[in-house]
Amino acid sequence: MNKLNMDPDSKLRIIPLGGLEQIGLNITAFEYGDSIIVVDCGLAFPEDDMLGIDLCIPDVTYLKENLDKVKGFVITHGHEDHIGALPYILREVNAPIYATKLTIGLINRKLEEHGLLKTTKRKVIRNGQSINLGQFRIEFIKTNHSIADASALAIYSPAGIVVHTGDFKVDYTPVYGDAIDLQRFGEIGKKGVLALMCDSTNAERQGFTNSERTIGRIFDTLFSEHAGKRIIVATFASNVDRVQQIINTAHKYERKVMVEGRSMVNVIETAQELGYIQIPEDTLMEIDQIRNIPEEKTVIITTGSQGESMAALSRMAQNIHKKVTIKPNDTIIFSSNPIPGNEKAVSKVINELEAKGAEVIFQDVHVSGHACREEIKLIYSLVKPYYSIPVHGEYRQRHAQAEIAAELGIPHERILMLHSGDVLELSAGEARVTDHVQTGSVYVDGLGVGDVGSVVLRDRQRLADDGVVVIVMTLEKGTGQILAGPEIVSRGFVYVREADELMEDAYDVLEDTLEELQDKGVTDWSKIKAALKDNLSEYIWRSTKRRPMLLPIIMEV
Repeated sequence: MNKLNMDPDSKLRIIPLGGLEQIGLNITAFEYGDSIIVVDCGLAFPEDDMLGIDLCIPDVTYLKENLDKVKGFVITHGHEDHIGALPYILREVNAPIYATKLTIGLINRKLEEHGLLKTTKRKVIRNGQSINLGQFRIEFIKTNHSIADASALAIYSPAGIVVHTGDFKVDYTPVYGDAIDLQRFGEIGKKGVLALMCDSTNAERQGFTNSERTIGRIFDTLFSEHAGKRIIVATFASNVDRVQQIINTAHKYERKVMVEGRSMVNVIETAQELGYIQIPEDTLMEIDQIRNIPEEKTVIITTGSQGESMAALSRMAQNIHKKVTIKPNDTIIFSSNPIPGNEKAVSKVINELEAKGAEVIFQDVHVSGHACREEIKLIYSLVKPYYSIPVHGEYRQRHAQAEIAAELGIPHERILMLHSGDVLELSAGEARVTDHVQTGSVYVDGLGVGDVGSVVLRDRQRLADDGVVVIVMTLEKGTGQILAGPEIVSRGFVYVREADELMEDAYDVLEDTLEELQDKGVTDWSKIKAALKDNLSEYIWRSTKRRPMLLPIIMEV
Protein backbone atom coordinates (compact mmCIF):
# COMPACT_ATOMS: atom_id res chain seq x y z
CA MET A 1 0.00 0.00 0.00
CA ASN A 2 1.40 3.37 -1.03
CA LYS A 3 1.58 6.18 1.49
CA LEU A 4 -1.69 8.11 1.44
CA ASN A 5 -1.28 11.73 0.40
CA MET A 6 -3.90 13.36 2.64
CA ASP A 7 -4.61 15.56 5.61
CA PRO A 8 -4.84 13.16 8.58
CA ASP A 9 -7.47 15.31 10.37
CA SER A 10 -9.82 15.92 7.44
CA LYS A 11 -12.93 13.87 6.76
CA LEU A 12 -14.60 13.05 3.47
CA ARG A 13 -18.29 12.06 3.59
CA ILE A 14 -19.56 9.57 0.99
CA ILE A 15 -23.37 9.26 0.90
CA PRO A 16 -24.91 6.77 -1.56
CA LEU A 17 -28.46 8.02 -2.18
CA GLY A 18 -29.37 4.98 -4.30
CA GLY A 19 -28.01 2.09 -6.34
CA LEU A 20 -26.75 -0.21 -3.59
CA GLU A 21 -29.74 -2.51 -3.18
CA GLN A 22 -30.79 -2.89 -6.79
CA ILE A 23 -29.71 -2.48 -10.40
CA GLY A 24 -30.37 1.16 -11.27
CA LEU A 25 -31.11 4.35 -9.32
CA ASN A 26 -27.38 5.13 -9.17
CA ILE A 27 -26.54 8.37 -7.36
CA THR A 28 -23.83 9.16 -4.80
CA ALA A 29 -23.01 12.40 -2.99
CA PHE A 30 -19.43 13.25 -2.01
CA GLU A 31 -19.19 15.94 0.66
CA TYR A 32 -16.20 17.80 2.04
CA GLY A 33 -16.65 20.99 4.06
CA ASP A 34 -18.94 23.35 2.14
CA SER A 35 -18.90 21.31 -1.09
CA ILE A 36 -21.04 18.46 -2.41
CA ILE A 37 -20.59 16.83 -5.81
CA VAL A 38 -23.11 14.28 -7.08
CA VAL A 39 -21.92 11.34 -9.16
CA ASP A 40 -24.63 10.09 -11.56
CA CYS A 41 -28.39 10.56 -11.28
CA GLY A 42 -30.16 7.48 -12.57
CA LEU A 43 -33.62 5.98 -12.57
CA ALA A 44 -34.89 2.44 -12.01
CA PHE A 45 -37.72 0.69 -13.77
CA PRO A 46 -40.68 -0.38 -11.63
CA GLU A 47 -41.07 -3.80 -10.04
CA ASP A 48 -44.07 -5.97 -10.98
CA ASP A 49 -45.97 -4.92 -7.85
CA MET A 50 -45.64 -1.18 -8.61
CA LEU A 51 -48.92 -1.05 -10.53
CA GLY A 52 -49.17 1.81 -13.01
CA ILE A 53 -45.79 3.29 -12.10
CA ASP A 54 -43.71 4.41 -15.12
CA LEU A 55 -40.34 4.73 -13.43
CA CYS A 56 -38.62 5.36 -10.10
CA ILE A 57 -36.24 8.19 -9.28
CA PRO A 58 -34.10 8.64 -6.16
CA ASP A 59 -35.21 10.58 -3.10
CA VAL A 60 -32.82 13.56 -2.95
CA THR A 61 -34.12 15.15 0.25
CA TYR A 62 -30.53 15.38 1.52
CA LEU A 63 -29.44 17.40 -1.52
CA LYS A 64 -32.46 19.72 -1.21
CA GLU A 65 -31.60 20.33 2.44
CA ASN A 66 -28.00 21.20 1.44
CA LEU A 67 -28.73 23.01 -1.80
CA ASP A 68 -26.13 25.75 -1.23
CA LYS A 69 -23.37 23.12 -1.04
CA VAL A 70 -24.17 21.27 -4.29
CA LYS A 71 -21.55 22.22 -6.89
CA GLY A 72 -22.59 19.95 -9.75
CA PHE A 73 -23.57 16.60 -11.19
CA VAL A 74 -20.68 14.55 -12.57
CA ILE A 75 -21.93 11.79 -14.88
CA THR A 76 -19.96 8.64 -15.77
CA HIS A 77 -21.91 7.55 -18.89
CA GLY A 78 -25.20 7.85 -20.75
CA HIS A 79 -27.28 4.89 -19.60
CA GLU A 80 -30.74 5.47 -18.13
CA ASP A 81 -29.73 4.08 -14.72
CA HIS A 82 -27.13 6.89 -14.55
CA ILE A 83 -28.81 9.87 -16.32
CA GLY A 84 -32.54 9.08 -16.43
CA ALA A 85 -33.56 10.94 -13.25
CA LEU A 86 -31.83 14.22 -14.19
CA PRO A 87 -34.90 15.94 -15.75
CA TYR A 88 -36.87 15.33 -12.52
CA ILE A 89 -34.10 16.05 -9.99
CA LEU A 90 -32.91 19.23 -11.74
CA ARG A 91 -36.27 20.88 -11.02
CA GLU A 92 -35.39 20.74 -7.33
CA VAL A 93 -31.58 20.68 -7.40
CA ASN A 94 -30.49 22.87 -10.31
CA ALA A 95 -26.72 22.41 -10.56
CA PRO A 96 -24.35 22.25 -13.56
CA ILE A 97 -23.80 18.91 -15.33
CA TYR A 98 -20.34 17.68 -16.33
CA ALA A 99 -19.92 14.69 -18.66
CA THR A 100 -18.28 13.51 -21.87
CA LYS A 101 -19.56 14.46 -25.33
CA LEU A 102 -21.98 11.60 -26.10
CA THR A 103 -23.30 11.57 -22.52
CA ILE A 104 -24.07 15.31 -22.70
CA GLY A 105 -25.69 14.75 -26.12
CA LEU A 106 -28.08 12.17 -24.65
CA ILE A 107 -28.75 14.35 -21.59
CA ASN A 108 -29.52 17.32 -23.90
CA ARG A 109 -32.24 15.26 -25.60
CA LYS A 110 -33.86 14.58 -22.22
CA LEU A 111 -33.64 18.17 -21.06
CA GLU A 112 -35.12 19.40 -24.34
CA GLU A 113 -38.13 17.08 -23.91
CA HIS A 114 -38.69 18.45 -20.40
CA GLY A 115 -38.11 22.11 -21.30
CA LEU A 116 -34.96 22.40 -19.16
CA LEU A 117 -32.25 23.12 -21.75
CA LYS A 118 -32.19 26.87 -21.18
CA THR A 119 -32.12 26.64 -17.39
CA THR A 120 -29.44 23.95 -17.02
CA LYS A 121 -25.72 24.55 -17.37
CA ARG A 122 -23.87 21.72 -19.14
CA LYS A 123 -20.19 21.31 -19.86
CA VAL A 124 -18.51 18.70 -22.07
CA ILE A 125 -15.39 17.18 -20.47
CA ARG A 126 -12.82 15.07 -22.34
CA ASN A 127 -11.37 11.95 -20.80
CA GLY A 128 -8.02 12.92 -19.28
CA GLN A 129 -9.36 16.37 -18.37
CA SER A 130 -9.99 17.60 -14.79
CA ILE A 131 -12.52 20.03 -13.35
CA ASN A 132 -12.51 21.90 -10.04
CA LEU A 133 -15.76 21.99 -8.08
CA GLY A 134 -15.48 23.58 -4.63
CA GLN A 135 -13.15 21.49 -2.48
CA PHE A 136 -12.96 18.76 -5.12
CA ARG A 137 -10.99 18.14 -8.29
CA ILE A 138 -12.48 15.46 -10.54
CA GLU A 139 -10.48 13.76 -13.27
CA PHE A 140 -12.22 11.82 -16.04
CA ILE A 141 -10.51 8.54 -17.00
CA LYS A 142 -11.28 6.64 -20.21
CA THR A 143 -13.02 3.27 -19.69
CA ASN A 144 -14.97 0.82 -21.86
CA HIS A 145 -18.63 -0.08 -21.47
CA SER A 146 -21.62 -1.00 -23.64
CA ILE A 147 -21.98 2.67 -24.55
CA ALA A 148 -19.25 4.93 -25.91
CA ASP A 149 -17.65 7.75 -23.91
CA ALA A 150 -17.86 5.98 -20.54
CA SER A 151 -15.59 7.35 -17.81
CA ALA A 152 -14.21 6.46 -14.43
CA LEU A 153 -13.62 9.33 -12.01
CA ALA A 154 -10.67 10.13 -9.81
CA ILE A 155 -12.11 12.38 -7.10
CA TYR A 156 -9.41 14.41 -5.34
CA SER A 157 -10.20 15.97 -1.95
CA PRO A 158 -8.10 17.21 0.98
CA ALA A 159 -8.97 13.87 2.65
CA GLY A 160 -7.49 11.81 -0.20
CA ILE A 161 -8.31 10.33 -3.61
CA VAL A 162 -11.37 8.21 -4.29
CA VAL A 163 -11.52 6.31 -7.60
CA HIS A 164 -15.07 5.61 -8.86
CA THR A 165 -15.05 3.22 -11.84
CA GLY A 166 -18.60 3.87 -13.06
CA ASP A 167 -19.88 0.91 -15.10
CA PHE A 168 -16.90 -0.54 -16.94
CA LYS A 169 -15.15 -3.47 -18.54
CA VAL A 170 -11.65 -3.89 -19.96
CA ASP A 171 -11.96 -4.04 -23.77
CA TYR A 172 -8.65 -4.01 -25.63
CA THR A 173 -10.42 -3.95 -29.04
CA PRO A 174 -13.43 -1.64 -28.66
CA VAL A 175 -15.61 -0.90 -31.70
CA TYR A 176 -15.29 2.86 -31.22
CA GLY A 177 -12.45 4.83 -29.65
CA ASP A 178 -9.57 3.71 -27.48
CA ALA A 179 -9.15 0.94 -24.95
CA ILE A 180 -9.51 1.67 -21.23
CA ASP A 181 -6.69 3.87 -19.89
CA LEU A 182 -5.12 1.30 -17.57
CA GLN A 183 -1.92 3.33 -17.44
CA ARG A 184 -3.73 6.23 -15.78
CA PHE A 185 -5.30 3.91 -13.19
CA GLY A 186 -1.76 2.74 -12.35
CA GLU A 187 -0.38 6.27 -12.13
CA ILE A 188 -3.16 7.33 -9.75
CA GLY A 189 -2.59 4.16 -7.74
CA LYS A 190 1.03 5.23 -7.17
CA LYS A 191 -0.16 8.52 -5.67
CA GLY A 192 -1.98 6.58 -2.92
CA VAL A 193 -5.72 6.00 -3.22
CA LEU A 194 -7.94 6.32 -0.17
CA ALA A 195 -10.85 4.26 -1.56
CA LEU A 196 -11.97 2.42 -4.68
CA MET A 197 -15.68 2.34 -5.56
CA CYS A 198 -15.88 -0.40 -8.17
CA ASP A 199 -18.66 -1.78 -10.39
CA SER A 200 -19.94 -5.10 -8.97
CA THR A 201 -22.47 -6.18 -11.63
CA ASN A 202 -20.44 -9.15 -12.89
CA ALA A 203 -18.37 -9.78 -9.76
CA GLU A 204 -19.82 -13.29 -9.49
CA ARG A 205 -18.59 -14.27 -12.97
CA GLN A 206 -15.19 -15.85 -13.44
CA GLY A 207 -12.64 -14.74 -16.06
CA PHE A 208 -12.84 -11.78 -18.41
CA THR A 209 -15.73 -10.21 -20.32
CA ASN A 210 -15.42 -10.71 -24.09
CA SER A 211 -14.69 -7.76 -26.35
CA GLU A 212 -17.67 -6.07 -27.99
CA ARG A 213 -15.93 -6.68 -31.34
CA THR A 214 -16.54 -10.46 -31.04
CA ILE A 215 -20.24 -9.80 -31.62
CA GLY A 216 -19.43 -8.43 -35.11
CA ARG A 217 -18.15 -11.86 -36.18
CA ILE A 218 -21.30 -13.55 -34.83
CA PHE A 219 -23.53 -11.12 -36.76
CA ASP A 220 -21.51 -11.82 -39.91
CA THR A 221 -22.16 -15.56 -39.55
CA LEU A 222 -25.87 -15.09 -38.82
CA PHE A 223 -26.43 -12.72 -41.77
CA SER A 224 -24.62 -15.17 -44.06
CA GLU A 225 -26.70 -18.15 -42.83
CA HIS A 226 -30.03 -16.26 -43.19
CA ALA A 227 -29.40 -14.63 -46.57
CA GLY A 228 -32.95 -15.20 -47.88
CA LYS A 229 -34.79 -13.92 -44.81
CA ARG A 230 -35.76 -10.60 -43.29
CA ILE A 231 -33.68 -9.99 -40.17
CA ILE A 232 -34.96 -8.16 -37.09
CA VAL A 233 -32.43 -7.41 -34.32
CA ALA A 234 -33.58 -6.39 -30.84
CA THR A 235 -30.99 -4.75 -28.61
CA PHE A 236 -30.55 -1.99 -26.03
CA ALA A 237 -31.12 1.43 -27.58
CA SER A 238 -28.04 2.84 -25.85
CA ASN A 239 -25.61 0.18 -27.14
CA VAL A 240 -24.24 2.35 -29.95
CA ASP A 241 -21.34 -0.01 -30.70
CA ARG A 242 -23.75 -2.93 -31.13
CA VAL A 243 -25.89 -0.87 -33.52
CA GLN A 244 -22.75 0.12 -35.44
CA GLN A 245 -21.82 -3.54 -35.94
CA ILE A 246 -25.35 -4.42 -37.11
CA ILE A 247 -25.19 -1.56 -39.64
CA ASN A 248 -21.71 -2.61 -40.80
CA THR A 249 -22.86 -6.20 -41.36
CA ALA A 250 -26.06 -5.08 -43.10
CA HIS A 251 -24.01 -2.89 -45.47
CA LYS A 252 -21.65 -5.79 -46.22
CA TYR A 253 -24.61 -7.99 -47.19
CA GLU A 254 -26.26 -5.16 -49.16
CA ARG A 255 -29.23 -4.80 -46.87
CA LYS A 256 -31.14 -1.64 -46.00
CA VAL A 257 -31.46 -0.75 -42.30
CA MET A 258 -34.59 0.57 -40.62
CA VAL A 259 -34.77 1.67 -36.99
CA GLU A 260 -37.91 1.24 -34.89
CA GLY A 261 -38.58 2.37 -31.30
CA ARG A 262 -38.47 5.96 -30.08
CA SER A 263 -35.50 5.55 -27.74
CA MET A 264 -33.52 3.73 -30.45
CA VAL A 265 -34.21 6.49 -32.99
CA ASN A 266 -33.20 9.20 -30.47
CA VAL A 267 -29.92 7.53 -29.50
CA ILE A 268 -28.89 6.78 -33.10
CA GLU A 269 -29.69 10.34 -34.21
CA THR A 270 -27.65 11.79 -31.32
CA ALA A 271 -24.72 9.39 -31.88
CA GLN A 272 -24.72 10.11 -35.61
CA GLU A 273 -24.80 13.90 -35.09
CA LEU A 274 -21.83 13.68 -32.70
CA GLY A 275 -19.81 11.27 -34.86
CA TYR A 276 -20.05 8.18 -32.62
CA ILE A 277 -21.73 6.09 -35.31
CA GLN A 278 -20.91 5.95 -39.02
CA ILE A 279 -23.72 4.99 -41.37
CA PRO A 280 -22.81 4.32 -45.03
CA GLU A 281 -24.73 6.34 -47.58
CA ASP A 282 -28.12 4.92 -48.69
CA THR A 283 -28.07 2.29 -45.92
CA LEU A 284 -30.49 3.85 -43.42
CA MET A 285 -34.13 4.03 -44.55
CA GLU A 286 -37.35 5.24 -42.95
CA ILE A 287 -39.59 2.47 -41.58
CA ASP A 288 -42.39 3.80 -43.85
CA GLN A 289 -40.41 2.52 -46.87
CA ILE A 290 -40.51 -1.09 -45.66
CA ARG A 291 -42.98 -2.16 -48.35
CA ASN A 292 -40.78 -0.84 -51.16
CA ILE A 293 -37.78 -3.05 -50.36
CA PRO A 294 -37.57 -6.86 -50.72
CA GLU A 295 -37.78 -8.54 -47.31
CA GLU A 296 -34.49 -10.41 -47.75
CA LYS A 297 -32.77 -7.05 -48.28
CA THR A 298 -33.91 -5.45 -45.03
CA VAL A 299 -32.71 -5.35 -41.43
CA ILE A 300 -34.88 -3.82 -38.69
CA ILE A 301 -33.09 -2.68 -35.54
CA THR A 302 -35.64 -2.40 -32.74
CA THR A 303 -36.20 -1.85 -29.04
CA GLY A 304 -37.91 -4.47 -26.90
CA SER A 305 -35.07 -6.88 -26.12
CA GLN A 306 -36.26 -6.95 -22.48
CA GLY A 307 -39.86 -7.89 -23.29
CA GLU A 308 -41.19 -4.42 -22.40
CA SER A 309 -44.92 -4.49 -23.15
CA MET A 310 -45.05 -1.23 -25.10
CA ALA A 311 -41.69 -1.57 -26.90
CA ALA A 312 -41.67 -2.03 -30.68
CA LEU A 313 -40.82 -5.76 -30.72
CA SER A 314 -43.57 -6.62 -28.22
CA ARG A 315 -46.10 -4.76 -30.36
CA MET A 316 -44.89 -6.68 -33.43
CA ALA A 317 -45.25 -9.97 -31.52
CA GLN A 318 -48.85 -9.06 -30.57
CA ASN A 319 -49.81 -7.96 -34.11
CA ILE A 320 -50.52 -4.40 -32.96
CA HIS A 321 -47.54 -2.70 -34.63
CA LYS A 322 -48.76 -0.32 -37.33
CA LYS A 323 -45.93 -0.90 -39.83
CA VAL A 324 -44.28 -4.28 -39.19
CA THR A 325 -46.04 -7.64 -39.28
CA ILE A 326 -44.11 -10.74 -38.20
CA LYS A 327 -44.00 -13.42 -40.93
CA PRO A 328 -42.74 -17.04 -41.06
CA ASN A 329 -39.78 -15.91 -43.18
CA ASP A 330 -38.43 -13.62 -40.41
CA THR A 331 -35.33 -14.24 -38.33
CA ILE A 332 -35.38 -12.36 -35.03
CA ILE A 333 -32.13 -11.95 -33.10
CA PHE A 334 -32.17 -10.99 -29.41
CA SER A 335 -28.82 -9.25 -28.96
CA SER A 336 -29.04 -8.89 -25.18
CA ASN A 337 -29.46 -10.95 -22.04
CA PRO A 338 -32.57 -10.51 -19.90
CA ILE A 339 -32.02 -8.18 -16.96
CA PRO A 340 -32.83 -10.07 -13.73
CA GLY A 341 -36.60 -9.93 -13.28
CA ASN A 342 -37.35 -9.61 -17.01
CA GLU A 343 -36.96 -13.31 -17.89
CA LYS A 344 -40.71 -14.07 -17.99
CA ALA A 345 -41.49 -11.04 -20.16
CA VAL A 346 -38.71 -11.95 -22.64
CA SER A 347 -39.85 -15.59 -22.75
CA LYS A 348 -43.43 -14.48 -23.47
CA VAL A 349 -42.33 -12.37 -26.45
CA ILE A 350 -40.14 -15.20 -27.82
CA ASN A 351 -43.09 -17.62 -27.59
CA GLU A 352 -45.37 -15.16 -29.39
CA LEU A 353 -42.81 -14.65 -32.17
CA GLU A 354 -42.19 -18.37 -32.65
CA ALA A 355 -45.94 -19.05 -32.70
CA LYS A 356 -46.07 -16.82 -35.81
CA GLY A 357 -43.50 -19.07 -37.50
CA ALA A 358 -40.49 -16.77 -37.09
CA GLU A 359 -37.06 -18.13 -36.17
CA VAL A 360 -35.80 -16.63 -32.92
CA ILE A 361 -32.08 -16.59 -32.03
CA PHE A 362 -31.29 -15.55 -28.48
CA GLN A 363 -28.10 -17.36 -27.48
CA ASP A 364 -24.50 -16.13 -27.82
CA VAL A 365 -25.44 -12.83 -29.51
CA HIS A 366 -24.51 -10.62 -26.58
CA VAL A 367 -21.51 -9.67 -24.49
CA SER A 368 -21.77 -7.81 -21.23
CA GLY A 369 -20.64 -4.25 -20.66
CA HIS A 370 -19.43 -5.06 -17.14
CA ALA A 371 -16.15 -6.37 -15.77
CA CYS A 372 -15.85 -9.97 -14.60
CA ARG A 373 -13.67 -11.09 -11.66
CA GLU A 374 -10.28 -10.94 -13.40
CA GLU A 375 -10.87 -7.40 -14.70
CA ILE A 376 -11.96 -6.28 -11.23
CA LYS A 377 -8.75 -7.81 -9.83
CA LEU A 378 -6.75 -5.90 -12.47
CA ILE A 379 -8.25 -2.55 -11.41
CA TYR A 380 -7.62 -3.30 -7.71
CA SER A 381 -4.01 -4.26 -8.49
CA LEU A 382 -3.44 -1.00 -10.37
CA VAL A 383 -5.26 1.34 -7.97
CA LYS A 384 -4.10 -0.33 -4.70
CA PRO A 385 -6.86 1.27 -2.59
CA TYR A 386 -6.68 1.55 1.20
CA TYR A 387 -10.45 1.02 1.47
CA SER A 388 -12.72 -1.04 -0.82
CA ILE A 389 -16.32 0.14 -1.32
CA PRO A 390 -18.19 -2.24 -3.70
CA VAL A 391 -20.98 -0.39 -5.59
CA HIS A 392 -23.39 -0.87 -8.50
CA GLY A 393 -25.22 -4.09 -7.81
CA GLU A 394 -27.44 -6.10 -5.55
CA TYR A 395 -26.02 -7.24 -2.21
CA ARG A 396 -24.84 -10.63 -3.48
CA GLN A 397 -22.89 -9.01 -6.34
CA ARG A 398 -21.28 -6.47 -4.03
CA HIS A 399 -20.48 -9.26 -1.57
CA ALA A 400 -18.74 -11.15 -4.40
CA GLN A 401 -16.55 -8.09 -4.98
CA ALA A 402 -15.81 -7.87 -1.27
CA GLU A 403 -14.46 -11.43 -1.51
CA ILE A 404 -12.21 -10.39 -4.41
CA ALA A 405 -10.84 -7.47 -2.36
CA ALA A 406 -10.17 -9.83 0.55
CA GLU A 407 -8.38 -12.28 -1.79
CA LEU A 408 -6.12 -9.43 -2.89
CA GLY A 409 -5.08 -8.73 0.72
CA ILE A 410 -7.35 -5.87 1.80
CA PRO A 411 -8.28 -6.53 5.47
CA HIS A 412 -11.98 -7.16 6.16
CA GLU A 413 -12.28 -4.05 8.33
CA ARG A 414 -11.25 -1.95 5.31
CA ILE A 415 -13.89 -3.48 3.00
CA LEU A 416 -16.98 -1.32 3.48
CA MET A 417 -20.40 -2.71 2.61
CA LEU A 418 -22.68 0.33 2.59
CA HIS A 419 -26.44 0.72 2.27
CA SER A 420 -28.26 3.54 0.51
CA GLY A 421 -28.52 6.46 2.92
CA ASP A 422 -25.43 5.59 4.96
CA VAL A 423 -23.14 8.54 5.70
CA LEU A 424 -19.60 7.17 5.52
CA GLU A 425 -16.86 9.36 7.00
CA LEU A 426 -13.41 8.57 5.67
CA SER A 427 -10.14 9.78 7.09
CA ALA A 428 -6.56 8.50 7.23
CA GLY A 429 -7.17 6.77 10.53
CA GLU A 430 -10.68 5.39 10.24
CA ALA A 431 -13.80 4.78 8.20
CA ARG A 432 -17.16 4.62 9.89
CA VAL A 433 -20.83 5.15 9.18
CA THR A 434 -21.76 8.11 11.36
CA ASP A 435 -25.31 8.84 10.23
CA HIS A 436 -28.14 7.81 7.91
CA VAL A 437 -30.08 10.15 5.62
CA GLN A 438 -33.49 9.80 3.97
CA THR A 439 -33.38 7.76 0.75
CA GLY A 440 -35.71 5.58 -1.28
CA SER A 441 -37.68 5.66 -4.51
CA VAL A 442 -39.95 8.46 -5.66
CA TYR A 443 -42.53 7.12 -8.11
CA VAL A 444 -43.26 8.80 -11.44
CA ASP A 445 -46.73 8.08 -12.83
CA GLY A 446 -47.62 10.03 -15.98
CA LEU A 447 -47.04 13.70 -15.19
CA GLY A 448 -47.13 13.10 -11.44
CA VAL A 449 -43.84 12.91 -9.56
CA GLY A 450 -44.05 11.70 -5.97
CA ASP A 451 -47.82 11.95 -5.73
CA VAL A 452 -48.15 8.16 -5.73
CA GLY A 453 -46.85 6.70 -2.49
CA SER A 454 -47.04 3.40 -0.68
CA VAL A 455 -50.67 4.01 0.40
CA VAL A 456 -51.81 4.55 -3.20
CA LEU A 457 -49.84 1.50 -4.36
CA ARG A 458 -51.42 -0.57 -1.60
CA ASP A 459 -54.87 0.57 -2.79
CA ARG A 460 -53.98 -0.31 -6.38
CA GLN A 461 -52.79 -3.74 -5.28
CA ARG A 462 -56.02 -4.31 -3.40
CA LEU A 463 -58.09 -3.21 -6.39
CA ALA A 464 -56.04 -5.55 -8.59
CA ASP A 465 -56.42 -8.46 -6.17
CA ASP A 466 -60.10 -8.25 -5.16
CA GLY A 467 -61.78 -5.37 -7.00
CA VAL A 468 -64.05 -2.67 -5.61
CA VAL A 469 -67.60 -2.57 -4.25
CA VAL A 470 -69.36 0.82 -4.12
CA ILE A 471 -72.41 1.36 -1.86
CA VAL A 472 -74.52 4.32 -3.03
CA MET A 473 -77.45 5.84 -1.09
CA THR A 474 -79.30 9.12 -0.63
CA LEU A 475 -80.38 10.56 2.77
CA GLU A 476 -82.78 13.39 3.57
CA LYS A 477 -81.01 16.38 5.04
CA GLY A 478 -81.70 16.88 8.74
CA THR A 479 -83.82 13.77 9.34
CA GLY A 480 -81.36 11.21 8.00
CA GLN A 481 -84.23 9.29 6.35
CA ILE A 482 -83.23 7.05 3.41
CA LEU A 483 -84.65 8.45 0.16
CA ALA A 484 -82.89 6.13 -2.29
CA GLY A 485 -80.71 3.03 -2.12
CA PRO A 486 -78.67 1.44 -0.95
CA GLU A 487 -77.41 0.36 -4.38
CA ILE A 488 -74.36 -1.85 -4.88
CA VAL A 489 -72.00 -1.35 -7.83
CA SER A 490 -69.04 -3.70 -8.18
CA ARG A 491 -66.04 -3.83 -10.50
CA GLY A 492 -63.45 -6.60 -10.53
CA PHE A 493 -65.13 -8.38 -7.61
CA VAL A 494 -67.70 -10.82 -9.02
CA TYR A 495 -69.70 -11.05 -12.23
CA VAL A 496 -72.98 -9.72 -10.83
CA ARG A 497 -75.30 -11.61 -13.23
CA GLU A 498 -73.92 -14.92 -12.01
CA ALA A 499 -73.89 -13.96 -8.31
CA ASP A 500 -77.57 -13.18 -7.69
CA GLU A 501 -77.72 -14.91 -4.33
CA LEU A 502 -74.53 -13.23 -3.07
CA MET A 503 -75.76 -9.76 -4.09
CA GLU A 504 -79.23 -10.31 -2.59
CA ASP A 505 -77.69 -11.33 0.72
CA ALA A 506 -75.38 -8.32 0.54
CA TYR A 507 -78.44 -6.04 0.14
CA ASP A 508 -80.02 -7.74 3.16
CA VAL A 509 -76.90 -7.06 5.24
CA LEU A 510 -76.99 -3.36 4.28
CA GLU A 511 -80.70 -3.00 5.00
CA ASP A 512 -80.40 -4.77 8.36
CA THR A 513 -77.51 -2.46 9.25
CA LEU A 514 -79.47 0.66 8.31
CA GLU A 515 -82.52 -0.47 10.30
CA GLU A 516 -80.32 -1.06 13.32
CA LEU A 517 -78.77 2.41 12.95
CA GLN A 518 -82.21 4.05 12.60
CA ASP A 519 -83.46 2.27 15.74
CA LYS A 520 -80.51 3.74 17.59
CA GLY A 521 -81.15 7.21 16.13
CA VAL A 522 -77.74 7.37 14.37
CA THR A 523 -77.68 10.11 11.67
CA ASP A 524 -73.96 10.89 11.58
CA TRP A 525 -72.59 10.17 8.09
CA SER A 526 -69.25 8.86 9.23
CA LYS A 527 -70.82 6.37 11.64
CA ILE A 528 -73.27 5.17 8.99
CA LYS A 529 -70.42 4.69 6.49
CA ALA A 530 -68.26 2.82 9.01
CA ALA A 531 -71.09 0.47 10.03
CA LEU A 532 -72.05 -0.32 6.41
CA LYS A 533 -68.42 -0.92 5.51
CA ASP A 534 -67.67 -3.16 8.53
CA ASN A 535 -70.78 -5.33 8.25
CA LEU A 536 -70.61 -5.79 4.48
CA SER A 537 -66.86 -6.49 4.60
CA GLU A 538 -67.41 -9.18 7.23
CA TYR A 539 -70.20 -10.80 5.18
CA ILE A 540 -68.17 -10.77 1.94
CA TRP A 541 -65.14 -12.29 3.66
CA ARG A 542 -67.28 -15.06 5.18
CA SER A 543 -68.92 -15.81 1.83
CA THR A 544 -66.01 -15.43 -0.62
CA LYS A 545 -62.76 -15.14 1.40
CA ARG A 546 -62.09 -11.93 -0.56
CA ARG A 547 -61.51 -8.40 0.65
CA PRO A 548 -62.58 -5.97 -2.09
CA MET A 549 -62.18 -2.27 -1.47
CA LEU A 550 -65.49 -0.97 -0.06
CA LEU A 551 -66.51 2.61 -0.84
CA PRO A 552 -69.75 3.87 0.78
CA ILE A 553 -70.98 7.02 -0.97
CA ILE A 554 -73.79 8.95 0.78
CA MET A 555 -75.55 11.88 -0.91
CA GLU A 556 -77.71 14.33 1.04
CA VAL A 557 -80.73 16.15 -0.42
